Amino acid sequence: MEFINKLSKLKTSTLLRKNSFIKILFLLYLSIVPSLNLFSQTPITNWPILKSYDQEHLLNIALPLGGIGTGTVSLGGRGELRDWQIMNRPGINFSAATKGNNAPFFSIYIKPEKAASITRALIGPVHPTEYQHWEGRPVNNHGMPRFSNASFDASYPVGIVHLSDQELPVRVKIIGFNPLVPGDADASGLPVAVLTYEVTNLIDKPLQVAVCGTMRNFVGMDGSKYKAPRGDVIPEGARHNQNTYKSDNGISGIYMYSDSIDKKNAAYGTIALSTIAKNGVTYRRSSERNSWEKGTLDFWDDFSKDGELTDKEKLNDNNPMASLAVKQTIAPKATSTFRFYITWNFPNRYAWSKTIVGNYYSAKYTNAWDAAQKIIPAIPALEIKTRDFLRAFTQATIPAVVKEAALFNISTLRSQTVFRIASGELMGYEGMGDGMGSCWGSCTHVWNYDLATPYLFGQLACTMRNVEMNYATDPAGKMSFRIALPLAEASKGNGVAAADGQMGSIIKLYREWQLSGDDSLLRRNWSSLKLALAFAWVKGGWDADQDGVMEGCQHNTMDVEYFGPNPQMQFWYLGALGAAEQMALYIKDKEFADKCHQLFLLGKEWTAKNLFNGEYFIQKIKPIPNPADIHPGLRLGIGAENLANPDFQLGEGCLVDQLVGQMLAHTSGLGYLNDPQKIKTTLTSVMKYNYVKDFSSEFNNMRSFAIGKESGLVMAKWPGERLKVPFPYFAEAMTGFEYTAAIGMLYEGQTANGLKCIKAIRERYDGLKRNPYDEPECGHHYVRAMASWGVILATSGFQYSAVTKEMTFTAKNGTYFWSNGYAWGTYTINSNKAVLKVLAGEIAIKKLNLIGKCTYNLNTTKYDNTHSLVVNLK
Repeated sequence: MEFINKLSKLKTSTLLRKNSFIKILFLLYLSIVPSLNLFSQTPITNWPILKSYDQEHLLNIALPLGGIGTGTVSLGGRGELRDWQIMNRPGINFSAATKGNNAPFFSIYIKPEKAASITRALIGPVHPTEYQHWEGRPVNNHGMPRFSNASFDASYPVGIVHLSDQELPVRVKIIGFNPLVPGDADASGLPVAVLTYEVTNLIDKPLQVAVCGTMRNFVGMDGSKYKAPRGDVIPEGARHNQNTYKSDNGISGIYMYSDSIDKKNAAYGTIALSTIAKNGVTYRRSSERNSWEKGTLDFWDDFSKDGELTDKEKLNDNNPMASLAVKQTIAPKATSTFRFYITWNFPNRYAWSKTIVGNYYSAKYTNAWDAAQKIIPAIPALEIKTRDFLRAFTQATIPAVVKEAALFNISTLRSQTVFRIASGELMGYEGMGDGMGSCWGSCTHVWNYDLATPYLFGQLACTMRNVEMNYATDPAGKMSFRIALPLAEASKGNGVAAADGQMGSIIKLYREWQLSGDDSLLRRNWSSLKLALAFAWVKGGWDADQDGVMEGCQHNTMDVEYFGPNPQMQFWYLGALGAAEQMALYIKDKEFADKCHQLFLLGKEWTAKNLFNGEYFIQKIKPIPNPADIHPGLRLGIGAENLANPDFQLGEGCLVDQLVGQMLAHTSGLGYLNDPQKIKTTLTSVMKYNYVKDFSSEFNNMRSFAIGKESGLVMAKWPGERLKVPFPYFAEAMTGFEYTAAIGMLYEGQTANGLKCIKAIRERYDGLKRNPYDEPECGHHYVRAMASWGVILATSGFQYSAVTKEMTFTAKNGTYFWSNGYAWGTYTINSNKAVLKVLAGEIAIKKLNLIGKCTYNLNTTKYDNTHSLVVNLK
């Protein structure tokens, strides 16, 4: 190895250029070392685990495996591969096959000495609710013999399925993984699903064991085209697809492509199934034609014979079946691992555009095989970084349910809700339907609630602020709350400004500037930001009389317009005024800073005197009978029809997230936007009125996200008489709003109530009733649920300003995880000292604030993984 290390330094040397013998050695090194690195890979199997699910709670578990903006395939709670959505569109329940024995799956061959062999699908048992079907095909791979016992150990981005069967001499652990490294969006944006099958021999004799992955080449089949004879849904789109066996640089497998699909089709692309095993690899490029399921039968018989595959050339199938197997001998009581990789590349994303906007990840690879060649050698290092992140995160001494809520919802960032266009900007829907995006346009009033992106991937959050300020905002300051694509047409959007979305974008720009310390981010967006805030003051606008109170026509995240002052919009406005004042002072725009300050004080005082009813903040309904008095672009037209007596208002109801602006102010370091005691009282009232212990007796005319004996926070309650027609979602319980209230409670020291709300949410997502990795609202993997990262900020007290180089934490003893979107690590405090460790990136600290205790002034020093900050507290 020392010789190889010396050779690696020769790449640019004169010796290499002039000496042909050395050049030959160097080229030999280049060809050998990747294989050496691959063959030396030892998969991590001791992942930090946050929660375990027993066999009764596996039905709906689906852990998305894939990177930010790449699409995913999910690992089910029983080991099944489900929800194939790698082709630029959602694919919940999509498996590129009718329900039958054609869906992708892995299987195992087991041969004890002097005994009959056994073949099983590497999947746990069919659930009792899945038995019924009109033609005996209730679930994917229903006819495969399975393991009788299954359980699931959950973390994110790692999930572990445990399979066992008293009739089998092995137990199997399936580890699904995709790298997730805070602060490194590229490393967290890889189009790969890593599947490790760890097989343990339970007997005193050696076993011949083979693990095989089987999937049809479904390039071109994304679920958007299908035929439905007799009610079956049969996906279409594959056309003369080809499977090729490749073996390069220690990687071997099946490369799947098609030369006959329109190269501008969103489903045009490539897939690869590969392994780094150096021995025992066999493969099939096809199977028998699948009339009467002969293709599946032919594969099963071939693999069951000896655990090895006999290659077949492609038959006349549009979507030929590919199989890749690895066979090993496992010594008595020993364990062996079989690792497979699924990579893909589908470059043609359209999203809500009529033209291709592309995928950032796709430009890095010529095809899926190239992706395998580039990604697989990097997996060991990224695996370690991901484990380090999970270890630091899970070791935090905060309640497990808090960690679960924050960690599991990061999965939304890697779902088809979110993507990166070719130029790198992060964009997204609000959520996603089973087969299509839900609510287009990076909706500002929904993305307001996302706290995961800025604190884990700061650069991606900055791209969103850039789009909002430079593309979505027109010269008059109106920010379209739905942003058109391509970006050249962004301001066209839907032509309507949302009061909460626009004010929230101002606070978020302040936050991104503080977390990054990037002055250029602030300066290049300053003129647009001023216009966006000043738009509130236009004639017929939100605060036309400039008294610090939002009272005009306010379209908002309830998908209607509020008329008159209300707490939800007012606190967004106060937060925007406070943030703009701080940015103006930094820019030395004193006139604008003074105006923002004056309006803030006026609005704060008026809100306390006029909207607080002694228990919480209410709305003063103020109709605008004449549509001509409403500035153009403020009314979407799906709310009240009678402007003289508008429906869909809040009135004197107690709104669950009336303090969302305050929540964002707390997390962003802006402090209180109103009297702290009124804030505390309001949150106590939200718990008093909005918390429902048992939904069995609750009427709901809209959507149900809490049912039966489940608990949660309902959107609004009226201690007095309810409005005849309140805002549409008043009777629902939606997790993003619930987290907002819970985070506020945690900040105000109402810890028991905050934890009770969080626990109620996570008990609803228990694996049986719902997927713990998918909290929906208007769509699966809904963006608002990423507010849950705020529970990490509230329990740790973490705040950071890269501008002033100040960091703040709780003074409560314990260990906490922190991240500012660029660096991350742990913070531990006890009665003697506080220790800040930087595990990745670097961060500059001039002042350390311990909440309620003291402030420590430090020499401005950059800390990294070689240099910890230690403060003696005695």
